[in-house]
Amino acid sequence: MDLLQLRYFQAVAYRGHLSQAAAELHIAQPSLSRAIARLEADLGVPLFERAGRGLRLNHFGSAFLRRVDRALRELDDARQEVVDLAGLDHGRVAVASETLLTLTGLVSAFRAEHPGVDLRLYQSSAETMAQQLCAGEVDLCFASQPLLLPGLQAREVLREEVLVAVPGTHRLAKRKRVRMADLANEPIVTTRPGYWPRTLADRLFAEAGLEPNYACESDEPGATGQLISAGLGIGFVPEVARRATIGDVTAVGLVLDVPDCSRSLSVVQRSDSYVSAAAQRLAEFAADYFANPSFAV
Repeated sequence: MDLLQLRYFQAVAYRGHLSQAAAELHIAQPSLSRAIARLEADLGVPLFERAGRGLRLNHFGSAFLRRVDRALRELDDARQEVVDLAGLDHGRVAVASETLLTLTGLVSAFRAEHPGVDLRLYQSSAETMAQQLCAGEVDLCFASQPLLLPGLQAREVLREEVLVAVPGTHRLAKRKRVRMADLANEPIVTTRPGYWPRTLADRLFAEAGLEPNYACESDEPGATGQLISAGLGIGFVPEVARRATIGDVTAVGLVLDVPDCSRSLSVVQRSDSYVSAAAQRLAEFAADYFANPSFAV
């Protein structure tokens, strides 16, 4: 077996589909199929079983993937360690976040100080971010909810109050504070499951014994404020958004009278592998950046 076969196997294992893995690897699907077949022949056992139109690891494949992940991560770490010896002028960092709007100011400030670092950004749900970290696809994640896979460590860099945002013409707009009971039957603007605003909303409504009326669900948490300003409903937004959207006369931010209505932003990384100098510097830079009360999303 060779290194290329292992990377092909890893891609198919995580994507569960030959065509998707081939597209990601920029190779023809027949070439990928032949590479996987040669690997299975070399090992003497099948690694996948059919699952509808896709592929699923069997018990041989699952055991092999754990070792392949570890081996490829060691090789990637070794390559990165050599790059680090050349300093931050040649570094590379891959970062994932639930919303890239959280990172715009941070990335701009970091690039100004370290123009030689190559930054790659991905928008992902919490589940996908955890998988990307464990697979070595990203170095750091900026998460607003726990990433539930072993081998990860998190450092909180921001905690802020979450407000109820309502259009300026809404019946609650002249209030300063509201209760969950005030939100009953209101159309709610939120995200799809997997993103922190939806996780928070689900918890708050469940604790209040209310059935949420989700009228608008998106894959971009940062768009919630604009959608509320457009009159599509009300929703939960972080306090910092007051300067970006809630500060607009078309929307108002109200304090919600419930305990622990907050958003925690953490930098998450793997705890069992090498972290590049550039990634370490970005994590430290983020802690300083978000500690500054003047930052804006």
